[in-house]
Amino acid sequence: MKDILEIKESFDHRAIIIQVDFPKKREAFSSMDAFAEFKGLVLSSGANISHEEIFKQAKPISGLFISKGKVERIKILAEETHSDLVIFNHDLSPSQERNLENIFQKRVLDRTGLILDIFSVRASSHVGKLQVELAQLSHLSTRLVRGWSHLERQKGGIGLRGPGETQLETDRRLLNHRIKSIKKKLDKTHKQRAVNRYSRKKSSQTLVALIGYTNAGKTTLFNLLTQSQLYADDKLFATLDSITRKNSILGLDDILFSDTVGFISNLPTQLIESFKATLDELKAADMLIHVIDISDPDFLFKSEQVLKILEELGLSSIPQIRVHNKCDKIELNVKRNLAKKSNHEVLISALRNQGINELVSSIHFHRQKNIMRQWIELEPDQGKIRSKLYSLDRVVEETTNEVGMIKLLLEIDEKELNNLVSHNDIRLVSNGEKISITDY
Repeated sequence: MKDILEIKESFDHRAIIIQVDFPKKREAFSSMDAFAEFKGLVLSSGANISHEEIFKQAKPISGLFISKGKVERIKILAEETHSDLVIFNHDLSPSQERNLENIFQKRVLDRTGLILDIFSVRASSHVGKLQVELAQLSHLSTRLVRGWSHLERQKGGIGLRGPGETQLETDRRLLNHRIKSIKKKLDKTHKQRAVNRYSRKKSSQTLVALIGYTNAGKTTLFNLLTQSQLYADDKLFATLDSITRKNSILGLDDILFSDTVGFISNLPTQLIESFKATLDELKAADMLIHVIDISDPDFLFKSEQVLKILEELGLSSIPQIRVHNKCDKIELNVKRNLAKKSNHEVLISALRNQGINELVSSIHFHRQKNIMRQWIELEPDQGKIRSKLYSLDRVVEETTNEVGMIKLLLEIDEKELNNLVSHNDIRLVSNGEKISITDY
């Protein structure tokens, strides 16, 4: 089983890439824009594009996905262009993939396989690699039987990296055993991260997660906010592993920022299921910063795709700030029209360090929406709690009675107050009230 898990360097693949437009399937994403994104994915995988094919078809054909005439045309093109790979911008069934490979005598890859391949290269952390491997093995488990013999000796290349397919006779029992082993390891990680999240909540630290479509500039903003030097590049899925660090911006005390993997339209189901450890970090977030590439002509569609995925994951109720990034790439009159109209939207350029003060103000606004004024009462021997609250600048007023009982008026986040009360013997003296933003 070890050979299956080897990650090999990309071969010099020549790929024919195919997109079929089905008239009845209407998308806000135009055909050409979808194809441009598809090309970006292919190039990110390391393949060389030998031929591009876009055509219309009434509906998918059950056995081959495309018509027999198109199949014959692509077979001829593959020979003429010396291509060894045919990639579809669609999900293919195992039988469709197998039937096409039998005819082409070339490797066939669908959209899910392509994205999984890119992820297998980009994953760098131990957990990230495990999550990608689980997704790949789940995808591979339905595709164990291939129709052509030389594939069993192939050990790498696009569509075969990560778990890959090193032998046709791969035993399903061994495959399932490996899947169970990975799930066990990830479950252990999940439990450890749950402990870490509990500790963080107990300390009342606020977690702000950066989310957005792939290549929106999340990592560049993360580096700016945390003075980190994570790898950021102008390409799809430059960031795969989720990472959390303390902020470095004055005035944002007790805030942790988390950089996350970028979303994409038609995100493979295997990724959503396999990336539980990463997605649970999002579920624990107190606030989301939705980073949008405002210079992208399709930014509206892509931001809608992110919101759709958040809803599918049950994360749409988390407070969110929409950050329109890359404003340095748009015209001045467009900037004026997109100027911040509320505390939910901010216009920035993370690369040029523009608009960051407005973002900080917006984060403050969202935090203060849950700030409360609340009197609490402490025993004379609870001086450590009193000192802690003073060090966090939560105390507004203090009184002490003749027997040494301490009353403190706090201005405190509602969640922080609940944690304070639940973990300490503290009595609330009066009902708390939310503070209006105009009080600040």
